[in-house]
Amino acid sequence: MLILGIDPGTRILGYSLLDTDHPTPRIEVMDVLYLRNIEDFNRRIRIIFDTTLRIIDSYHPDHLAIEAPFFGKNVQSMLKLGRAQGVAIAAAMSRDLSVTEYEPSVIKQLVTGNGNASKEQVASMLYSILNPEIQNSKFEIQTPKYLDATDALAVAYTCHMQLSNPLADIRAQLKPKHKPTKSAKKQWSEFINQNPERVN
Repeated sequence: MLILGIDPGTRILGYSLLDTDHPTPRIEVMDVLYLRNIEDFNRRIRIIFDTTLRIIDSYHPDHLAIEAPFFGKNVQSMLKLGRAQGVAIAAAMSRDLSVTEYEPSVIKQLVTGNGNASKEQVASMLYSILNPEIQNSKFEIQTPKYLDATDALAVAYTCHMQLSNPLADIRAQLKPKHKPTKSAKKQWSEFINQNPERVN
């Protein structure tokens, strides 16, 4: 199965394609769409729609996995993010793709074991899990340029994990491994100590 992962944004949108028909899933595409220099918000939304269609028509993915908007204090930003997500979903549905939405904390918890992980921690753990250096990968996924793209890759990987075990509720699998009173740094250290085989 080829999964299109999207981390929606109206300034930077990350996307990736993960081919799961291998013992270790392979990164087929990973990139970002920069929209910062476009002042007209409606034009940004149109570009997101057109770009999503272009990716779908070029690579023919089987499924879209997309990150849900983060519910923060800035209502206007949240609404804009929701529109970016909505047009990407609309593009996928116009091509009859199935769509799954994942909350950011669920994605981070599954990939790193910490629902509050940073973008850098997500990228580092994906690098370890997918072992791109032995896949002849052309992506340096730990570089800052790709942090929004690696977020999209994390969404696709989360979808892969859920589809690999369709009878399980992914939320039930993602119970916090640490008490919420502990700092994120301490949680990350404990995760590494408990799972040394997942960190190179």
